[in-house]
Amino acid sequence: MATTSDLKKGMKLELEGEPYTVVDVTSQSPSARGGATLVKTKLRNMKTKQLIAKTFKAGERIKEPDYEIRKCQYLYSENGELYYFMDQESYEQFSLNKEDIEYELGFIRENDEVKMLFHDGSCFGLEVPNTVILEVVNTEPAVKGDTVNNVTKAATLETGLEVQVPLFVEQGQKLVIDTRDCRYLRRG
Repeated sequence: MATTSDLKKGMKLELEGEPYTVVDVTSQSPSARGGATLVKTKLRNMKTKQLIAKTFKAGERIKEPDYEIRKCQYLYSENGELYYFMDQESYEQFSLNKEDIEYELGFIRENDEVKMLFHDGSCFGLEVPNTVILEVVNTEPAVKGDTVNNVTKAATLETGLEVQVPLFVEQGQKLVIDTRDCRYLRRG
């Protein structure tokens, strides 16, 4: 069983019998001597998509939700609102709304294999790997002499996701992107 000290963005937990995803987590040190460290979180209900704020004491035990993970394939999008997937074992097809998987859409392409999350027989979301390799489709050329300190520029990836990258990155290059905080790691 995990504790609140282990909480990270994207982690799943169960609260009052409902599955939640951690959207944001911050740790607040006590202001008084002997006070407990607090872990402040923003949680999204994985079924209803409702966002709540919850504060835990550091080290408090949390329960992981009971859900099933199935390997599926992302097939296609219909009007940018419905996204269709296929279970790779049963070949059953199902769809999810854009609101249900909006964050994850920046990391998946058609025909990619993804892990779908099922609770009580219904699909409520998907899990992407911690890193993905995506191609740069648009970025500004580097400006000569603009190298004072860790300068970055915006790059649009093949999924439409925009990330900050170092100046040496060019259009057409493949990059390794961290899906947990949506940042550039290295060239792929």
